[in-house]
Amino acid sequence: MSIKDKLPAGTMLGFGTAPLGNMFRNIPEAEAAATVDAAWQQGIRYFDTAPFYGAGLAEIRLGQFLSSHKRSDYALSTKVGRLILDEEEDASARNLGEKSGLFEFGRPNKVVNDYSADATLRSIEDSLKRLRTDRLDIVWVHDIAQDFYGDEWLGHFEAARKGAFRVLDRLRDEGVIKAWGLGVNRVEPLELTLDLSEPRPDGFLLAGRYTLLDHERALQRLMPAAAAKKVEIVVGGPYSSGILAGGAHFEYQKAPPEIVAKVERIKAIAQRHNVSIKAAALQFALANPAVAAVIPGASRPERIAEDLTAAAAVIPSGFWHELRTQGLVSAAAPLPLDRA
Repeated sequence: MSIKDKLPAGTMLGFGTAPLGNMFRNIPEAEAAATVDAAWQQGIRYFDTAPFYGAGLAEIRLGQFLSSHKRSDYALSTKVGRLILDEEEDASARNLGEKSGLFEFGRPNKVVNDYSADATLRSIEDSLKRLRTDRLDIVWVHDIAQDFYGDEWLGHFEAARKGAFRVLDRLRDEGVIKAWGLGVNRVEPLELTLDLSEPRPDGFLLAGRYTLLDHERALQRLMPAAAAKKVEIVVGGPYSSGILAGGAHFEYQKAPPEIVAKVERIKAIAQRHNVSIKAAALQFALANPAVAAVIPGASRPERIAEDLTAAAAVIPSGFWHELRTQGLVSAAAPLPLDRA
């Protein structure tokens, strides 16, 4: 069965909770709770989180809300690869590779990278407590890629292959979890995993690498190979860290001039066709047949309605044709007009 089969029927959009870990800013508890409530009230039933998001903060906030709802009414995914300790550290001084300072406003609990079998089991137990639940639907192995580990990423990948991959494969086969895969911001670990004869992941969570702004690399090999092996992809970060939703960040950092210029070109076309750039970003990702769902993040309640409106908006074919003609999307990228 596919990842889509593990999600509530009709799911196209899920809720990505990285912002609830106080990513970029210190979010008041009431605002965080109102955002999750808005997602629920407007029909969102798939929630993705991770221990890494604010050193457990996002899981705690999500669990507090979901505990008042029937567990069978929603799907839940979290991640393994990092343990959250009671010991404290300076959150702003953590070594996060290219993502330094990402959760400096999160909890000060020490974050330890560990992809071993024992750590995987402990991470799941800890997440269940923070999330106030007795089971997880999907578990992703988190961030075994270049952006966090640089040249050492292959060593972490190998540790995960021998540890987390095998544990999650067993838990899936035993029915403890419904599915597992990798949750990363780079395509190379996913390509490498698809080449393994075993273990057998069910899907991938790919953040930021299949967006309007950045999709060429994923289209070269990953998307066709995943489709051929029936390994579905959940797309995270469809707004490229916010630059496609009116923000200033790309890849979790201040957007460089060339990215800002590309966004302005897309915006100009969108304005000519009376198209929301958020609608274009979401519908671009959903148009690929390998994609099971898209999970934009949000930290304000009003963003949920914006996302749902964007996903349902009617976009004229001329908009997509112009993007293609101007080389702003790959000629190989499936577009909504291709399915019309």
